[in-house]
Amino acid sequence: MKRGLADQASSLLIKAGAAGLVLMTAVVGWQVFGRFVLNSSPSWSEQTALLLMIWYVFFAAAAGVWERFHIRIEVLENRLTEHRRKWLRIAIHALIAVFGLVLCVYGAMLAWMVRDFVIPSLGISRAVAYLAIPLSGLLIALFSLGRMHARWRGEP
Repeated sequence: MKRGLADQASSLLIKAGAAGLVLMTAVVGWQVFGRFVLNSSPSWSEQTALLLMIWYVFFAAAAGVWERFHIRIEVLENRLTEHRRKWLRIAIHALIAVFGLVLCVYGAMLAWMVRDFVIPSLGISRAVAYLAIPLSGLLIALFSLGRMHARWRGEP
């Protein structure tokens, strides 16, 4: 994935994740208001909040691979020479890419298996909730390949 395109995609994912978090907060706020003030909790709010959470968490996880804001332990890395450190980072991103492909494949299988199940309070297929998994898995794999390429060229 080209650096400019990856930067734009990552930025879009972060913005979508932030919007999802804000929207989920509003939905939960409405649910609390409905339950404690109106004595009538909306039936759709819990499932909507869960659906939004699945999507924004997976989008943020994918963006984190490109933006490098995931937690990592650098004890081994700091003890290596610069040449070996480069290869360790490439190997780590290769493992992350494999993990992304696993998410993509098995997430797609999960979405396919639940496609006929409906979220009762929303009236939509359960697959809509789980499509975030294969999409983010694919993005994780692509971002990892981009990071491997950058490391290969000597970039951070």
